[in-house]
Amino acid sequence: MSYKICTLPGDGIGPEIMDEAKHLLAAIGEAYDVNFNCDDQLIGGCAIDATSAAGAKVSALPPETLEAAREADAVLLAAVGGPRWDDPTPGAVRPEQGLLAIRKNLGLYLNLRPVRVFEALRDASPLRPERLDDVDLLIVRELTGGLYFGTHERRQGVEGAGVGGSVGDVAIDTMEYREYEVERVLRWAYEAAGRRNGVVTSVDKANVLETSRLWREVNHRMNAKFEGVEGEDMLVDNCAMQLVVNPAQFDVLVTENTFGDILSDEASMLTGSLGMLASASLGDGTALYEPSHGSAPDIAGKGIANPIAQILSVELMLRYSFQMDAAADAVAAAVEDVLAAGWRTHDLADEATDAAHRLGTAAMGDKIIEAFRLHAG
Repeated sequence: MSYKICTLPGDGIGPEIMDEAKHLLAAIGEAYDVNFNCDDQLIGGCAIDATSAAGAKVSALPPETLEAAREADAVLLAAVGGPRWDDPTPGAVRPEQGLLAIRKNLGLYLNLRPVRVFEALRDASPLRPERLDDVDLLIVRELTGGLYFGTHERRQGVEGAGVGGSVGDVAIDTMEYREYEVERVLRWAYEAAGRRNGVVTSVDKANVLETSRLWREVNHRMNAKFEGVEGEDMLVDNCAMQLVVNPAQFDVLVTENTFGDILSDEASMLTGSLGMLASASLGDGTALYEPSHGSAPDIAGKGIANPIAQILSVELMLRYSFQMDAAADAVAAAVEDVLAAGWRTHDLADEATDAAHRLGTAAMGDKIIEAFRLHAG
């Protein structure tokens, strides 16, 4: 068996954590007699630099990258962005445009972010340990609609009742959803809940937004079709509070693009670090897997980044793209074992972590591979 993976190391700590994912894939291939062929391509800031230097059209997603992604069996991405590409000029190409574009072009309309609390990291979370009992939730986020893909406009020097007869610049971002976009994501959430604990929490802002009122109407219709699943509505501001007060109440949490982006980052802190949260983007084309964290440019090149979210993204890839559940279980168990043994990267370490148990990126990757081989055997 052989699989082709389009690997996108990207920016910042991306190349460092991608290296650990590749080392793990080699170990998985050896244990399960599978060939994983990784094809590195450019995305984000590094793609902007490369296209600019070549005198080509500046792009955060070169055509070659998109073609490679379409031809691959899966896409594994690390991280994009950084302050060096924060050009304030309106219309400037930004690294994040590459990420949005690849999702859109591959038809990846939903994002999954499993949030599970590792027992060994209960004290690493900012929440009291007792609030983390039985936390195991799945965030389902719509990925190709809403504010991020609406019309963006800047009008300069607009006349009006402001100072000097002008209100100054006016910025406009349009939030739009079509009924079928809402329905396909909610359907997936209800199907997932049917395989889990049977509860869907649909998050919206229906007291203010028309798009949320549409979202709520579709949620009620969908709930009527799934008799064995309990459906509920929750306003996004209340949900943000409930994730801190009582996160164990959630089973499958489903929401639109912007709300999902914010809530999933908040939920990541239940695990103790954003460096622990992986994600899968699914839809009509090649699925894409990536950590939920950013490029962390402040620690890039120092060899101290946490590779676990990248490694858990490999776990999701094994499950959803390659149907290698046994291998995925072995990866998850390996991460659990390493953390239980007290090994920590700098973001997870606390005062109780002695110097001998503080690991860099490569050393943490090696520990997880060592534990994986025990489970795979």
